[in-house]
Amino acid sequence: MTFHISSPVKKIFISFFVFGTLNNILYVIILSAAIDLVGSSTPKATVLLADVLPSFLFKFISPFVIHLISYQNRLYSLVGLSTLGMLLISLTTTNMIGLKIFGIMLASLSSGMGEVSFLQLTHYYSSNENSISGWSSGTGAAGLLGSFLFMITTNLIGIPVWIVLLTFAIMPSGFLVVYYYLLPKPSHEYHEINDDSLMVEAEEVNDETEGIYENKLNVNNLSQHFNHTFNKIKPLIIPFMLPLTTVYISEYVINQGISPTLLFPLDELPHWLFSSYRDIYVVYGFLYQLGVFISRSSISFGLRIRKLYLLSILQFLNVVITVFQSVYDIPFTKIWLLLILIFYEGLLGGFSYVNTFMSVSEEVPKSNREFSMGSVSISDGLGIVLAGCINWWLEPKLCGLQVDRGRDWCLKGGSV
Repeated sequence: MTFHISSPVKKIFISFFVFGTLNNILYVIILSAAIDLVGSSTPKATVLLADVLPSFLFKFISPFVIHLISYQNRLYSLVGLSTLGMLLISLTTTNMIGLKIFGIMLASLSSGMGEVSFLQLTHYYSSNENSISGWSSGTGAAGLLGSFLFMITTNLIGIPVWIVLLTFAIMPSGFLVVYYYLLPKPSHEYHEINDDSLMVEAEEVNDETEGIYENKLNVNNLSQHFNHTFNKIKPLIIPFMLPLTTVYISEYVINQGISPTLLFPLDELPHWLFSSYRDIYVVYGFLYQLGVFISRSSISFGLRIRKLYLLSILQFLNVVITVFQSVYDIPFTKIWLLLILIFYEGLLGGFSYVNTFMSVSEEVPKSNREFSMGSVSISDGLGIVLAGCINWWLEPKLCGLQVDRGRDWCLKGGSV
């Protein structure tokens, strides 16, 4: 399809691309800096859980309450939370891990609010495929850009990590610029959006919800509302939520639990890229995000994968392979083939994400699509939280097995 740069379709794609990039780039930067933030002796699952748990909890409760918050208020909230979070992360010292973790949690809460809100907002544009593909490509670009910039600025240029993190604190202001000056005003045949507050008002409001508005303290009405909401979620679990959750469990077990132990002798690696064992972890992160960006952008090129559970199986096979590599140093004796596997792992994760939400937009009735887009977003957060719980045990276990074999590389790293 051909369109002019000033066309509404083009503006929609670019706007959601920027939303996705800004919403996810801080998350990626924080994970890329995991070793620097907590040191090599602390499991990276600490950072992972702090970076995803608040986001997941927000997504978990959002189907029940998100409709009460205008899009405008959500926008100002996520800008404030993410900016404050990055300031705490970057300006606190190494012995103030508690404040760093709190800053990470604020940024995570912002990311969760953003993902739910912008995925729901795609529903209000007639060119739904362009808004979803723009958002998905943007989230993939965030991974690539964030990990690349972090690798270049810290590995190659040698800028102190805290300065790099502080620089990223100004990025959330871009949400406001795009929202007010680029994104076209939305319209939808099932809903109307007030131009002043962008509070969504549904034409069909069920009796249970009306009761809550009239009397928020009425326990029976609250119970009916929660039951009604849960019944709307249940049909989404098997076809959409479960396969996406399992893919994310596998890939984040690899990323944060196994990859910090997938190390090789530094004298066998090119020193221009790997000057420390910490650098290997950063390069893994960049290659993973490169794969995610390519696959999350695949919808723009007409590539669709409808067998979502196939992606779950393939990603679990990657877990098995990387565990064997960590424990037995097989099947890879050199780092290069392992780098390809990490890239492939990112491809599978991105394919799962974008094809899941495209399937929701195609298969769920329009009257329930906005709700479904927000609800299915619970899946990736749940997968990452479960992976973080697994990694809390797995990474120290794998590292201990390597130390027992005389390979203490996993204990070596840096912090800021």
